[in-house]
Parts: sequence; C-alpha cells; structure tokens
Amino acid sequence: MADEIKYEYKTVRTVRGADGLVISKMQKDGWELVEQAQGTLRSTLNFRRPKKPQPWLLIGTPAAVLVILTIFIGAASALSDGGEKKNESDKSTAAASEKSSAPPTPTAAESAATEVITPQNNSEFAALLKADYCDDANRDFANRHEGQTIAFDGSIVDMAPYGDYDTRYDFLLGPGDKGPNTPVGPAFKYEDVNILDLKLTGKKIPATVGAGDKFRFVAEVGEFNADQCLFFLDPILTEVR
Repeated sequence: MADEIKYEYKTVRTVRGADGLVISKMQKDGWELVEQAQGTLRSTLNFRRPKKPQPWLLIGTPAAVLVILTIFIGAASALSDGGEKKNESDKSTAAASEKSSAPPTPTAAESAATEVITPQNNSEFAALLKADYCDDANRDFANRHEGQTIAFDGSIVDMAPYGDYDTRYDFLLGPGDKGPNTPVGPAFKYEDVNILDLKLTGKKIPATVGAGDKFRFVAEVGEFNADQCLFFLDPILTEVR
C-alpha cells in the first residue's frame, strides 16, 4: 500500500543499568523501542522510527534553470582559473619555503608520550571521574585526548566472557574502590582482552581477576560511544593495589 509506513531500524548495546538513560535519549531523537534483551554484562535494545521521505529530483523548468546556472558557473570558473593558477603557484612556492624553515611539529604520539594524564595533573580528567557515565563530558574528553595515556585508581565493576571464548573478556571499569557498587564516573570498557593483555604488575600478582578487584589502571584513550554510554580504553599496564 502507498500509505504503508516504512521504518529504519537500529540496535544499541549498552551496560546493564543504563537502559533507561539510553532509551530516553533515543526517544528524544524519534526512536521507538521495539525489543529489549538483557545479558550478563550488556543489554541489547532494538529501536525503529519512520523513514523520512526522500525529496524528489527537480523536474521541468526549474531543472532547466538549474542546468543553465551550472553551465554558467562552470564557464566562469574556467575563465578565472587561468588567472588564479599563477597566483596559486606563487603562493605554493612561498608556503614551501616557509615550511622548510619551520621547526618540525611533533606527532600526536610524541605529544601524548610527554605526559600521562592523571586526576592530579589534569582538572578535566578529575572532573570526568566524578561525572555521570552518559554525560557529554565523556565525549568531549575522548575527542580531545584520543590516543593519549591516562592513569587512575579504580576497580573492576563487572567482567563477562567475550563471545564464545572462555579466555577473553569484556571488562567494565570504574573509578574508586567500590567495584560493582561504583556510584559515579565513566563506564570505562576493555573489550575482547585476556588476562595477559592487562599486563598485571605489583608485589603480589593474582592468577586471575574478578569484579571488585582494585588496581591502578594505565590505559590509552579510545572512543566514547554515546548510544551505549561506554568509554572505550586499551590497556597498557594494570598495577595491583
């Protein structure tokens, strides 16, 4: 039928307990929850919303005017191109000369290596560790510091096997010492890692780890997934506390 509503669909996986916040956020964007399934660590939420109609292409006289205008602009661009090429060539030569004499700019990796971000030396990171895990501060911090190294005292909030593997896990980390009862802060996630990937260090290294264990985490900043309210990290070092 011509009037039948057509939908687009979206699946969001989020941390258990954050379902309500994610559902509310999606509904504000026009999505309707159609199915919700809860797993050990994550919940899977399926949404749909009506597809927006695609605008028809211009036809008839307006299209002819558009074509004529496009040809006119193209011709004007071609006429002016000859005069601009010489100026662009001169500018390129001058820019190349300036670039060769300027000191080299350090790469992002080199800049990140100069300082490990901690709550003690970075007020933005200190505030982030006390913010809500769905707050925009998570996205802003990830965008500004992706690829850099952070270090903080925290604990394992939860861990679950990754896929069908029994030696690889998803870890949910939180700031502080309260493990599964962590009240505030980002939902930091290590995805698809084994115990060796944690690079455990300290006076007494455990054979295995679990929810509630306390560590000093040193990790590389990854992306923040706003739909899932998950802040992804890559482990660098995990020191037993």
